[in-house]
Amino acid sequence: MKDKLKKINDTEWILSKELREGMNVDAHIIANDLVMKQMENAAIEQLTNVAMLPGVINSIWGMPDMHWGYGLPMGAVGAFDEHEGIISSGLTGFDINCGINLINTNLKYSEVQKKLKELIPALFKNIPCGVGSKGKLRVNDIHDVLVNGVDWAIEQGYGVKKDKVRTEELGRMDGADPLKVSETAKKRGKPQLGTLGAGNHFLEVQRVSDILDSKFAKKYELEKDNAMIMLHCGSRGLGHEIASDYLKIHEEAAKKYKIKLPDPQLVCAPAQSKEGQDYFAAMKCAVNYAFANRLVMTQWIRETFEQIFKKEWESMNMHTVYAIAHNICKLENFKIDGKKKKIYIHRKGATRSYPDTPVIIAGSMGTASYLLKGTEEAERTFYSSCHGAGRVMSRNQAISQFKGNEIKRKLAEEGRIVQSTSPEVLAEEAPEAYKDVDEVVDSVHNAKISLRVARMVPMGTVKG
Repeated sequence: MKDKLKKINDTEWILSKELREGMNVDAHIIANDLVMKQMENAAIEQLTNVAMLPGVINSIWGMPDMHWGYGLPMGAVGAFDEHEGIISSGLTGFDINCGINLINTNLKYSEVQKKLKELIPALFKNIPCGVGSKGKLRVNDIHDVLVNGVDWAIEQGYGVKKDKVRTEELGRMDGADPLKVSETAKKRGKPQLGTLGAGNHFLEVQRVSDILDSKFAKKYELEKDNAMIMLHCGSRGLGHEIASDYLKIHEEAAKKYKIKLPDPQLVCAPAQSKEGQDYFAAMKCAVNYAFANRLVMTQWIRETFEQIFKKEWESMNMHTVYAIAHNICKLENFKIDGKKKKIYIHRKGATRSYPDTPVIIAGSMGTASYLLKGTEEAERTFYSSCHGAGRVMSRNQAISQFKGNEIKRKLAEEGRIVQSTSPEVLAEEAPEAYKDVDEVVDSVHNAKISLRVARMVPMGTVKG
């Protein structure tokens, strides 16, 4: 498929629907030449598969961080008609509302650097992480969390109203229905609330190395050489179980409604069917859980800074810059063919990029991360942008090729402290296993679907 791509300009490519039988819309990819060289043919083929599904709108979009995933690649966006289209658990992904909280401070790099050897172990101790990790919370009614998201967290003393205002969807999607969530999912999620997890999830103390849009940065109180914190995680076992449960339900639904699937991983249900709407209501529960999960940990991060720096967190200006989701399905209003209509947008490893709203891009361990802002031009990508660097190597490949302790040593030589539950976690997240995040961000910036505001570099990282 890669050889059939046509270059439109320096940052955009198209694979015409005429080139593969069954495609209902074209497939577009945002990538500069260097990033495109690393693009997997299998991921491009997956884009064309999704373009064959019923009710697909306008085009399927691949972002520069795109790589092979389950059904829809990670780093991709697909939109479907409210009535004629589909909803798919696979197109949203297993880690529903995997996302990022970006937390500000007024602490200077030099001030934090002096305390880093004390700070990182304290964060590692206070933020539960690792596969199957259990949190410090004892939740009586998980239904309240699933329905109310950050509202529940704030009511319990985790976070403040300003956190809610600076969270996508205000930290709570309406229409969440815990009755559509299995007891197994709830049982998995209850003890994991307030935990980081493993894989590519991380907590990182960063330094603002560059301010690239001073006006927008000032709006969110970012200053060069200040320390910031990036928290990246999702809905833990609850979200994974919801996805797994509904993959089975959608497999049967695809047969029931006679939906022709170009790939069995693209199981789905008609958008207005019971199976489609049940998933949508269950997915919202995981979305709300993840927003609450990150806010709980945000407050524990603040408390840890208070412990180390002997100051109140408010005096250190540790407010949320913004909190975003990048594995999510939403019903959003768009102008399609000159008419306003609602469409179901599946963003999988993709970030919302509405005009003048923050877009947060996580780099790989040991490399830069970015704050961007959305644009009007992003309307063509359904107001979406990339979410990170994007893998070029599987986790198993990375583990076989890199040694975690060696990575830790090299980062320490650069003045960066990393603490993890095991060396294997560091190996699978080796910087070399990912694309160059600067090139990925260059692609979306020059395509004008999100613009650079600030660049952050890591000081210390906590991994599950």
